[in-house]
Amino acid sequence: MSVDPMAYEAQFFGFTPQTCMLRVYIAFQDYLFEMMLVVEGVILKKLDAIPGCQISPSQIRKCTEKFLLFMKDHFDKLFGKMEEVLLQLVLNIPKNVLLPEDKVHEQYPYGKEEFQALQEELRQLQQQCRAEAAAGEALSAELEEQKAVTAELEKIVQCFDGLENICREHGTGNFKESFAFLTQNSKKLQDALKDVEEKSKKLERREQLL
Repeated sequence: MSVDPMAYEAQFFGFTPQTCMLRVYIAFQDYLFEMMLVVEGVILKKLDAIPGCQISPSQIRKCTEKFLLFMKDHFDKLFGKMEEVLLQLVLNIPKNVLLPEDKVHEQYPYGKEEFQALQEELRQLQQQCRAEAAAGEALSAELEEQKAVTAELEKIVQCFDGLENICREHGTGNFKESFAFLTQNSKKLQDALKDVEEKSKKLERREQLL
């Protein structure tokens, strides 16, 4: 069998020429074996019809096997020549022939270096696409976070608007001014509370000394 992979022929035929020849060889070989069994059966019937024949079936089988080996040896030689002719002249695509699906290579020929450059460019484009996709995901997450913050701010604004409306209903005046006034008073109360706590601690220390 030929060791040439004949990949281009396999692309055209849909099978490798070597596989085709192997199947033909097996089919011929099987037919040869079957034929020899038929011949052996015919010989045995003929011998049974001859009175006083001294040839046994085992002798016939030995002769059949020898003849089969002889036929197989000659068949292998003939098949080797037939395989060589078929692989070269029938199942072979000439080097100057392009298949229809490969015509594009003739229109746009690329060398090894150009092909590697295209591969490198493709790799860079893939990296850029992945980077842009990651950036898009990050922007989407940031937008979602901004939406959540905006919603919370809207709630706070609504809360202050409600407090301002309550202040107006009770005649308190401007909510911002009231809030500033409450903040100042709260700070004064905190300072007074600290002063009281410090004086209380001093009194406790005096009582402990006494």
